[in-house]
Formats: sequence, C-alpha cells, structure tokens
Amino acid sequence: MTILNIDTSGFICSVSLGIDGRPVHVLTSPQEVNHASVLPLYIQEMLNKAEELEKTLDAVAVAGGPGSYTGLRIGVSTAKGLCYGLGIKLIAIDTTEIIAFSIASNIRKAFCSTASANQSLPILACPMIDARRMEVYTANYELSDVQNLILEREGEIEAKIINSDSFAEELKTHHIYFAGNGSEKCKSVITHPNAHFAEGSSNAEFMCELSERHYVNAVNGEEGFADIAYYTPFYLKDYIAAQSHVKGLH
Repeated sequence: MTILNIDTSGFICSVSLGIDGRPVHVLTSPQEVNHASVLPLYIQEMLNKAEELEKTLDAVAVAGGPGSYTGLRIGVSTAKGLCYGLGIKLIAIDTTEIIAFSIASNIRKAFCSTASANQSLPILACPMIDARRMEVYTANYELSDVQNLILEREGEIEAKIINSDSFAEELKTHHIYFAGNGSEKCKSVITHPNAHFAEGSSNAEFMCELSERHYVNAVNGEEGFADIAYYTPFYLKDYIAAQSHVKGLH
C-alpha cells in the first residue's frame, strides 16, 4: 500500500510517504510553525515523490488526537479533503498510539545492541501529551513483543494529573517507558526505579508501519476506515476559548 501520513497534533508538523509500511520520504518542520502554511507544501512534495516512484495513493492517515485543537482541525480537514478529492480511504490513528509506537521502536533499537531484552518485568509504553500544568493526556500500551512491535492499549486514553503517586501500582510490576512532549515535566515527580524517560514523539515517520497495519485490519474487517464525511478529531476535552482582551470583543 502507498499511504500519505499527516501529523499536526502537536507543535511540530510532519508528513511522510509510506510504501508497504516503510517510510520512503519524511518531512518534519524544524521548529514550531503555522501548520496551515507548511502542510500544503509538504503534501505537494509527497505527491511529487509518489509520482516519481510511479505510485498511486491508497489512503491518507492522520493523527487524530488528542493534541492541539487547532493542529488537529487543520490536519484532519486536510486529510478528509484529500481523500474526498482522490476517492481514497481515510485512516485515523490516536496520537498516543503513534507516540507509543515510537517508544517501542526505540526500545527495539536499544535491545538489538544490549542484553536488556531479557528484563524480568514486562514493559509498558506510556505516551504523555502536554495538557498544561501537571496534566497530560496518556494511556498505557503493553509491549508484548519487542521485535515485532506488538502493542496493546490497556484502558482508555485519559487526562491525568501527575503527582508522586501516579503509576505507582503499575511500576511495581512493569518497566514503564515515558515519552512525548508532556513527559519532561514529570521527571522530577515520577522517580521510581522502574520508570524510564525515553526517546519518543508524535511524528509521521512512525505512522508508516502503523497506517499499513490499520489499512490491512480494515480490509480484513478487524476495524474500520474513518468516515470521510463525519469523522471528527479526538479532542478528549472540550475546547474552552480564551476571553478576548481586545476592546469591543467581550
């Protein structure tokens, strides 16, 4: 399959072209930018690359949230427009799953060079998306097969306020690898020896294999494609607009 992957769920915009689950071209903004201005340029470059490789898109995959409200709206609306115009499928992937997959990928790389794959405790990948102050959007993903990157989410994605007791029970029985733009602020709070702050982020590069898996699962009836007309981002929490301080706009 040839799939265009879009991630605008965070501060950084990234787009990738995946063929049979492997990234053949990836673009990531070098800094926090206006997604609306850079995303069309990145997509055009991906379409040019697909044409160069004589490939036709089978689907567009988008990071569906949780994350930045504005970023999610831009990414999802762009993905839906492409799918409608090209007559192809839409795949929506939870942002936490993308981060968890990036954590797992980096763990596999580390295990290939060390003997740490023989750890006595099972592993949880725990993505953390910054939700301001000491709150994060998070979920636990059990990494049951390191080599094949088999992840299974335990429980629901939730907004969680982090304190010294967070993940206390899970840390007794698992090694937990935390990553994402919300993990840095948690380092001083979660200090259990089984807690590891790892490399991992939401990036379209890590979506290539995931979107391929989702496509195959949808074709096999194990899950569905997203509805191009009715799919909306997974915001998790309702958007609360800030009050304007401009005179006359109260």
